[in-house]
Amino acid sequence: MHIILLSGGSGQRLWPLSNNVRSKQFIKIFKKEDGTYESMVQRVYRQIRAVDADATVTIATSKSQISALCNQLGSDVAISPEPARRDTFPAISLAVSYLVDVQGVDRNEPVVVCPVDPYVNEDYFEALRNLSDLAAAGAANLSVMGIEPTYPSEKYGYVIPRSKDQVAEVETFREKPDAKTAAEYIARGALWNAGVFAFKASYVLDKAHELMNFTDYDDLAAKYETVKKISFDYAVCEKEPKIQVMRFAGQWKDMGTWNTLTEAMEEPAIGNAVLNDTCSNTNVVNELNLPILCMGCRDMVIAASPEGILVSDKNQSSYIKPYVEQMDQQVMFAEKSWGSFTVLDVENESLTILVTLKPGHHMNYHSHEHRDEVWNIISGSGRTIVDGMEQKVHAGDVITMQAGCRHMILADTELRVIEVQLGRDISVHDKKKYALPAGI
Repeated sequence: MHIILLSGGSGQRLWPLSNNVRSKQFIKIFKKEDGTYESMVQRVYRQIRAVDADATVTIATSKSQISALCNQLGSDVAISPEPARRDTFPAISLAVSYLVDVQGVDRNEPVVVCPVDPYVNEDYFEALRNLSDLAAAGAANLSVMGIEPTYPSEKYGYVIPRSKDQVAEVETFREKPDAKTAAEYIARGALWNAGVFAFKASYVLDKAHELMNFTDYDDLAAKYETVKKISFDYAVCEKEPKIQVMRFAGQWKDMGTWNTLTEAMEEPAIGNAVLNDTCSNTNVVNELNLPILCMGCRDMVIAASPEGILVSDKNQSSYIKPYVEQMDQQVMFAEKSWGSFTVLDVENESLTILVTLKPGHHMNYHSHEHRDEVWNIISGSGRTIVDGMEQKVHAGDVITMQAGCRHMILADTELRVIEVQLGRDISVHDKKKYALPAGI
């Protein structure tokens, strides 16, 4: 089975745990059997492997999410990065081209496309395999999954089939309706549109060549920023006469808001939090090293991170986006391929950061033009290279770097570092990368 996972999102609806580089699918909120927590993307990736260990999994995502994906899934994960945001049809076309031109998948092989963030059980992925088989059979050019609706939702689009068969021809698609119209759709046998598609790779490649002028994956990637923004639903689904829908009646939740996300939490609190016995239907997620005490809270979600603190009625939490859009705040936490960083303090001419490097990983070899830096090693061991000179470091060591000098740090064990940036013009853009020194 060849699966393309769509990993997008701007990180606003689950503020303050999400931000511009940490979308909802990277928040570790789902408890595993061993007591540790995993994110949506880790959960979905694990479930796919449990159902089909040999599945080809490619993640279509923006450049800003690559580091987080490598951090959570490993450096071997197959990624089709979007050079710019151009909606789902260009993203899917680029990923299918990646499968064929880079990974060598045959053009006649079936491909399944689905979001990276549904909350589902393994029967969902068994259904994806069935959907792949439908695409391989070729009775229709396009097969989609429709979720049996449990209520007249205004949050989802709808697929209206021509019959109530398990697999049926599609009569029409409908955009997100109001509740009354949604009820009318359901009375006609409509299904929620899950955003899951299956087709032969050649089908989408042919459509892509019709709408976009390119030769292969590299050419499309090079031209990507000039491509017209268009959704897969509009470009393909709504125009395809030979399309069928497969019903799915298992558990399926869109974890798009705090209200729906907390429904999937197995415990009322994650992190350092205490709820007294007068609290009800209240969930807390605390990523800070400070306790949160809740008393008499009802139907609430409380979330705290280096980005900020949210205290909200659960229903009201669905309307968070316009308020977050008004906030002008730098990213305070991010996962990188080598580890993570948390901003501890921001001043006019200094920035203090806690950096955690995973064992065996390292930063880029780089320099800054407008700032000096100081590394205070607080735990672990590793090596620093400053202007070509290598030095072993342990807890208690302090390394200073003047503006312009080339530097990097490598972790032999997990390495925690307090980095202090000093200068009048501290910016994420003030960074020049170099080839790694010999032997690294």
